[in-house]
Amino acid sequence: MDLRNIAIIAHVDHGKTTLVDELLKQSGAFRENQAVAERAMDSNDLERERGITILAKATSVEWNGTRINIVDTPGHADFGGEVERILSMVDGVVLLVDAAEGPMPQTKFVTSKALALGLRPIVVLNKVDKPDAEPDRALDEVFDLFAALDATDEQLDFPTLYASGRSGWADDTLDGPRKDLSALFDLIVSHVPAPRQAAQAGEPFRMLATTLAADPFIGRLLTGRIESGSLKAGDTLKSLSRTGEKIEQFRVTKILAFRGLSQQPIEVAQAGDIVSIAGMAKATVADTLCDPAIDVPLPAQPIDPPTISVTFGINDSPLAGRDGKKVQSRVIRDRLMKEAESNVAIRVTDTPGGEAFEVAGRGELQMGVLIENMRREGFELSISRPQVLFREEDGQRLEPVEEVTIDVDDEYSGAVIEKLTGPRKGDLAEMKQQGGKTRIIAHIPSRGLIGYHGEFLTDTRGTGVLNRVFHDWAPHKGPIPGRRAGVLISMETGTSVAYAIFNLEDRGRFFIGAQEAVYQGMIIGEHSRDNDLEVNPLKGKKLTNVRASGKDDAVTLTPPVRMSLEEAIAYIDDDELVEVTPNAIRLRKRHLDPHERKRAARAAS
Repeated sequence: MDLRNIAIIAHVDHGKTTLVDELLKQSGAFRENQAVAERAMDSNDLERERGITILAKATSVEWNGTRINIVDTPGHADFGGEVERILSMVDGVVLLVDAAEGPMPQTKFVTSKALALGLRPIVVLNKVDKPDAEPDRALDEVFDLFAALDATDEQLDFPTLYASGRSGWADDTLDGPRKDLSALFDLIVSHVPAPRQAAQAGEPFRMLATTLAADPFIGRLLTGRIESGSLKAGDTLKSLSRTGEKIEQFRVTKILAFRGLSQQPIEVAQAGDIVSIAGMAKATVADTLCDPAIDVPLPAQPIDPPTISVTFGINDSPLAGRDGKKVQSRVIRDRLMKEAESNVAIRVTDTPGGEAFEVAGRGELQMGVLIENMRREGFELSISRPQVLFREEDGQRLEPVEEVTIDVDDEYSGAVIEKLTGPRKGDLAEMKQQGGKTRIIAHIPSRGLIGYHGEFLTDTRGTGVLNRVFHDWAPHKGPIPGRRAGVLISMETGTSVAYAIFNLEDRGRFFIGAQEAVYQGMIIGEHSRDNDLEVNPLKGKKLTNVRASGKDDAVTLTPPVRMSLEEAIAYIDDDELVEVTPNAIRLRKRHLDPHERKRAARAAS
């Protein structure tokens, strides 16, 4: 059977996963009456809740006798480690662009990786049936983007389709019949080259592992594309690291191939197919699985370095161990090491003392997803403020700079530019206005973006869209001011009282309501001034025998501010921590005792 391997790449929310749903439906991968969840490829709970793709996944459809393996990739740069490796196992890409928004920063990020690998893209202008769609402008912008990314003449001569993934049609022209996706299927078969089948059937087996998964019944599963040769269950293979060292020799226990949404065991796997192999104990992503006679590994993509690090520690607050079952540092370490094994964009190192671990990654979103997954598994953690990682080159200190693309209504653009170029030390690269909207492109140190997203949404009344992607390393730009307001700290341990909070409301906004467990050193609100203030949220009303009229009215509290996990991590200062448990997110001072806090502050200054 003929084979085609393609990846679908696009910016967040441009409709990749929805389009794959339709491809599966129209190729007959589902029965007519089969119950299938919307966005069937986003299988993990967090992906469904947030509406984003976090892990790359493969599926496969049949079209007129050709098997098409389709890989759905994440759009966020935080999960870029995943995207770069995926592209090395496909022969073509379908670039999906929103006809209203045009190419966006993550489109640029993923497309640059695809063009560098020499892949010839198919461009699909999606959502052309939206009222504000401008397909011609979007197409010009795609061409300009390719030219800016040094595409070859062959890559610049790309075929284009107009489509609506949600309605399930794609056509060569804007005024086509709008029936189904057959134009896209036919174009994939005619435009994407078939994988290079091994010239001699006798060529030895080689495959580069691109993703790692764990199955509770089968064990570790490595997925990749077979470069040469064929493989049967029971064959013996060896694994080589990127530098060519032998890691282990093992027997293949099972070979799984993608068929529709499920993986099915197959007897023999041929060159060019994308399969998962079970049986190895140590081999991991970027290793070469090959015939025992081979000694040279396949070239693997280098992985972009992490830009931020967060310290994961045990939860040592007075409320520790009430919610979660997994609280020991040993259990936390095992879980983080397991994560680092399957997610090559993450690096875990032990800190002196062994109670905490430093986790380095690509961005706040990636860290937030990892912490959220761990808390759902029953872990309790204390998390530090994200720190940006610096590099030393030729005696100069370099820091990561990100390219930020912002779309806002014209009336808010002034406030946004002021924030970016002033205290956050950003440089404005480009600004253009169109139809009441302004697009701002700026280069800003990663340090300046920690905690900015919440502020940005406030400044734009929730209407702005902000996208960021790693741009380059640049000389250190000097100090960037952190949070301006101080915090309200509880001086007692117990249960908060409505009467006490009501009387303290003029001191700032609160993060807790009445009847909540608090402890000494816990942050319960934001002070209206720039210094920290210790308050007592447990102080009830003194009862006497004398009753005055009008004094016993019920107190009405202002609703507390509830922060999401990412907001809490970005909000805290260097001397503060976020306590994360399965049921709660609390902010606290690193030193709970006020005397210890003063000593630490003196030592730091």
